[in-house]
Amino acid sequence: MQRFHGAYTALITPFIGEDGKQVDEKSFIDLINFQIAGGIHGLVPVGTTGETATLSFDEHKWVVDLAVATAAGRVPVIAGTGANSTAEAIEFSDSAKKSGADATLSVVPYYNKPSQEGIYKHFRKIAEQVDIPMFLYNVPGRTVADILPETVARLAEIDNIIGIKEATGNLARVSEVIRLCPKDFIVLSGDDFTALPSVAIGAKGLISVVSNVAPNETAQLMEAALDGDLKRANELHYRLYPLMKCMFDYPSPAPAKTGARLRGIIRDDMPRLPMDRLTEANPAYEKLAKAMKDLGI
Repeated sequence: MQRFHGAYTALITPFIGEDGKQVDEKSFIDLINFQIAGGIHGLVPVGTTGETATLSFDEHKWVVDLAVATAAGRVPVIAGTGANSTAEAIEFSDSAKKSGADATLSVVPYYNKPSQEGIYKHFRKIAEQVDIPMFLYNVPGRTVADILPETVARLAEIDNIIGIKEATGNLARVSEVIRLCPKDFIVLSGDDFTALPSVAIGAKGLISVVSNVAPNETAQLMEAALDGDLKRANELHYRLYPLMKCMFDYPSPAPAKTGARLRGIIRDDMPRLPMDRLTEANPAYEKLAKAMKDLGI
């Protein structure tokens, strides 16, 4: 498996205490070890699934430190470092570099709706200030702003911008980015649902939510897809598909946290407000438990 190819887990951040007052260090370490034992190809702490929006600056940096220290070189760590302030994104990126992260994942600035030129200048400035491999992260469903393929291609000319997590769920968009960018530019699917078809048209892997609960199955799916074993990849895709759907039957990352708790990996599945817990009274809970049982996990 080449570096930064395959299945990477967008790690949940376990909390403990009243209202999720603190990060649960033990559960986070257990989660990382579970991922690596399951054959996952890499880890992505403090991304969207990691509830970065409700982590303090100090917590954000500490979680990256802990992820890098726990992984201990066994798999690469791509640290979430995005912000809608360029100065903050630079600070997070610099901290991730000092932590020993292998790369960063920097989301398109959210809320303030920059132009394409503003997006280009934002990422170029980060790359100029911090010498670490960077993945762009495009998820317009959350950020509103959308980085267009032509802008991605301009940024791909910058040496340390090495790839993108493309989470539009749009295969035409994936095709256009791959068509316009250099052959060594790494496109990773940001959606479990589109990972297999994305690899079929040239993507190199996936940053996954479902792998928090099923790392082995997700890693096998990406290995089969990248090896060109379409029959095996299709079988794995459809085995995992019901669980993939469950990850978004309730606002993420609550289902992933509940699944990890049901597997005994983390102690508490509480998200931080304004995200709320998936309770047993919700029909999505029963669907999740059934999908896990059907998968044999």
